[in-house]
Amino acid sequence: MLVLSLDSSSIASVALSRDGEVLERFDTTDTRSHAEALAPAVQELMARAGLTGADLDAVLVGTGPGPFTGLRAGLVTARTLGFAWDLPVHGLCSLDAVAHRVGPLALAAGHPEFAVAIDARRKELYWRRYRVAEEGGVVVLPAGDPQVSAPEQLPDVPCYGSGTALYPDRVPRPAVEGTDVAPSAADLARAAWSVTSRGGELSTDTSPLYLRESDAKVPGAPKRATS
Repeated sequence: MLVLSLDSSSIASVALSRDGEVLERFDTTDTRSHAEALAPAVQELMARAGLTGADLDAVLVGTGPGPFTGLRAGLVTARTLGFAWDLPVHGLCSLDAVAHRVGPLALAAGHPEFAVAIDARRKELYWRRYRVAEEGGVVVLPAGDPQVSAPEQLPDVPCYGSGTALYPDRVPRPAVEGTDVAPSAADLARAAWSVTSRGGELSTDTSPLYLRESDAKVPGAPKRATS
């Protein structure tokens, strides 16, 4: 299965994968230029691989949680490409990408449960709890819904992900390794293949995981001037 994956919950990233094997990838270190970076990256990766939309089987996109503007850029790009190329578009929690990447580290350290955290700004973290086991391979499963909170409010389990490195003295149990990992399209593709290769199905729900209200507000009616 040939899949184009996109994630913009943290950095902007794109990947081409076949059955979970990443063929081409693009990752930017800038967390504020998603709209400008994604479309050219897709075009470059497709050209480099000698592929067109007709060659793909699906589009996969990270649904967050993440900042409003950046997250929307990835979701809109994925939905537009799916519509233009007549492809199914699947959504997967972006934190699951990090969990799949660090799962082997947690298992090797003897941690059957762990958390993944990324920056939510406002001195808070987006996080989710996971379970990991050895079942014919490393299997990572969510153990709760995505949350947003102050670092001190994370569960008392080893915490991985780039958000952990931001607050190493405030997170209850920062992991020794894997605290520099942010969600990426490449890891998202691998996480999705882990699901489908075990007989699971990916969701076609690409609704964004906004865990708090936007800073932008609709202005109220102007006040009437008084004499």
